[in-house]
Order: sequence, then structure tokens, then C-alpha cells
Amino acid sequence: MNPIMFNLFGLEIRWYSFLLLLAIVLGLYLLTKEGERYDFSKDFIFNLAFWVIVFGFIGARIYYVIFNYKYYLNNPISILKVWEGGLAIHGGLLGGFITLVLYCRKYHVRIAKITDMVTIPLLLGQAIGRWGNFFNGEAHGSAVSLMTLQNKHIPDFIIQGMYINGVYYHPTFFYESLWCLLGILVLFVIKHYKYLKVGQLTSIYLMWYSVGRFFIESLRTDSLMLGGFKVAQLVSIALFVIGLFIFMILSRKGKFEDLYTEAKGSEIQF
Repeated sequence: MNPIMFNLFGLEIRWYSFLLLLAIVLGLYLLTKEGERYDFSKDFIFNLAFWVIVFGFIGARIYYVIFNYKYYLNNPISILKVWEGGLAIHGGLLGGFITLVLYCRKYHVRIAKITDMVTIPLLLGQAIGRWGNFFNGEAHGSAVSLMTLQNKHIPDFIIQGMYINGVYYHPTFFYESLWCLLGILVLFVIKHYKYLKVGQLTSIYLMWYSVGRFFIESLRTDSLMLGGFKVAQLVSIALFVIGLFIFMILSRKGKFEDLYTEAKGSEIQF
């Protein structure tokens, strides 16, 4: 696939950058609409999103660079070339979460309420962002036969895009994008459960994404490694356990206690 979307006065506009921007715009729209339901001002939401996105990107890049430090020590200028790819979602989640916590504490807003509100926009952003990997010809899986891909009923243009240097590869970006889209539907249904507790959407997001990422990562050939282990799988296990622990703790609350639909987020607590 051609990573360049078009040229504008000699400036290359890349699919990767365009899709990341699209993911941000649509995610911010959903977050703003959810914020209106719970009396959060647009200024608060936009400022929060701005800083979370900025430090989320920084965290995603730093995380990726750390686990590829040998390459970047020899090519330091490449650290700035984010349009070529090289953003790790787990680093983005960490950088964004730390920023969100600090921002919410500054303005006396409940952290768990905001993380709940962010889950669906975040999954949408992840689903869209993965297509940037497709156009960059990265984040794919191991070599596979054409028949295997056709038997999975994968669209032909994706199959052809995964034909790289004479070899077909698993379109793991596609698998993860579909998993995120399915997760949006799951969270949307759960969000309307009238006894849902504040924080449970966050815990379900952690478990949902981690399960999918763990198995999809097993197919990838470009994983960040720590010793003989894939970093994304180790982090996925940790996040799943954290999500399960949070969900179990919150489930012990009373049936009508701390409901997501009633919480306005005006109190500092998890």
C-alpha cells in the first residue's frame, strides 16, 4: 500500500497522520456529547482532551523508542519521524492516564467518571488508528497462504495490501480494528445498564482490549520484546488482572450505590 495519501504543494500528506487526526476528531466528538450529559463544559472536555492527546502521543513514542533503543541510538533523528509509524498504544494509555489523573485532580473532578466516559471514544480511536498501520505496511502478522486469508472472508483489498514482497501476511491490524469496534458495541450496551457502577466501564475496557490484544499479538512478527517475551502480552495480562480486580471490588457496592448514570464527577475519588 502507498503510505502517502496525496501531495499538497510538495508536502506529503500520509494516511497514517490523516487517520490519527480522524480518530481524534471523532473521539473528541463522542466525548463532548457524553460530557454534555453529565454537565461537563466543553472547555473542560477540550482542554482535557488536548493535554491527554499530547502526552498520550509522547508516551506512545517514548515507549516505542525505549524498546527499540538500539536502532534509535544509531538514528536519533528518526525519533521525531512519527509519521512513519512507531507509536505503542500501551505507552499512549500510560501517558494519557497520568495526564488525565493530574488534570482531574486539579479541577476536582472524579477520575473514574472521566475514564468511563473516555472508553468508547478511545476504542473508536484505536479502531481507526490501526488502519494507519495498514497503509504503512506494518503491524502485520506472520506469513500465511492466500487461501487462508480468503477462507476468513477478509476483503480482497486488505488481502492484496498484505501481499508484501511476494508474501501474504495476517492482517493483524484488521483483527484488532474489528475487536475494538465490537468492543464499542459491547460497552455501548453495558453503558445503558441502569445498575452500572462508576468505574466498571473502565474495568471492562481494560479486560476487553487486553484479551483481544493478547491473542492478536501472538500472530505478530514485529512485537516489542522483553527478553523472550512479547511486551504487549505481558502488559495485557497485567491490565486484565487490574480490570478484573476493579470490577470485582465495584460489584460489591450496593445495587443503587454509585451509579454511572447518576454520577456527575464533582468529587475527587476513584
